[in-house]
Amino acid sequence: MATIQRRLLHQSFRALSHENPLGLPRTGSIPRMQRGLPERRKIKDVAKVVAVSSAKGGVGKSTVAANLSLAFARMGYRSGILDTDIFGPSIPTLFDLSGEPRLSSNNQLLPLSNYGVKTMSMGYLVGEDAPVVWRGLMVMKALQQLLHEVDWGGLDILVLDLPPGTGDTQLSITQQIVLDGSLIVTTPHTLAVKDAVKGINMFKKVNVPLLGLVQNMSLFNCPHCHHDTAVFGSNEQVKQVCRDHSIDLLGDIPLHQNVGDDGQRGKPTVVSEPDSERAQVFLDIAQLVASKIELRG
Repeated sequence: MATIQRRLLHQSFRALSHENPLGLPRTGSIPRMQRGLPERRKIKDVAKVVAVSSAKGGVGKSTVAANLSLAFARMGYRSGILDTDIFGPSIPTLFDLSGEPRLSSNNQLLPLSNYGVKTMSMGYLVGEDAPVVWRGLMVMKALQQLLHEVDWGGLDILVLDLPPGTGDTQLSITQQIVLDGSLIVTTPHTLAVKDAVKGINMFKKVNVPLLGLVQNMSLFNCPHCHHDTAVFGSNEQVKQVCRDHSIDLLGDIPLHQNVGDDGQRGKPTVVSEPDSERAQVFLDIAQLVASKIELRG
């Protein structure tokens, strides 16, 4: 019996050690279509697309994405934002918008607009309190429609608010559309920084240009004693990550109650407090991004 088992095992190893059982190319990479991957294509009527990502939830990514899209609009660009978080959409709340989008004459979804920014989100298509209890194929179909079946009507820049993590949604987006760049939002906290590194490596692996890191909730300035406190730890870790990966730190957004309150009432900081230092930080980041992707109005 032992002899038969050894013989079968030997035969199995011989089969596994076949030089090239699938006839794959010996050099170079496999063409995308041969690998079953879709060809990347541009979103219709959109000049530039930038993804805002975070591998860690709860770092303020959607707030940053919303304020960046508003900053681009304030700079005079035709700006839009696409909420690609199917399970936890935030854009309807941040822009104080609701209601089901109308369809264009060619059956494309028409964006809802506020503060000069066009928006689209799964949150408009399901009830505010309704959970999206879908399996992967349904999620990918919905994502496909959000990416390619929205009539943006001509945009200079579209900001993609990605869900947290480095999973199916992020992979599908990077494989399906041409991204002009990506930026990653993190806080100084050790756990957030560790996950930010995963996000950096994901974008490197899928060959999407990394525009830099945005550090959110960096310092808290006490309104009474005016002393700065690093509530989530020193920003030295974030600076070290930027050095290690040769990417820029695009900006430091302070920890301030108004930033969260502005978003909760549907009027983000760039609109509600346009002359504040906090709004200026978002504008500075938007100007850096515009320069890096050669944005033209």
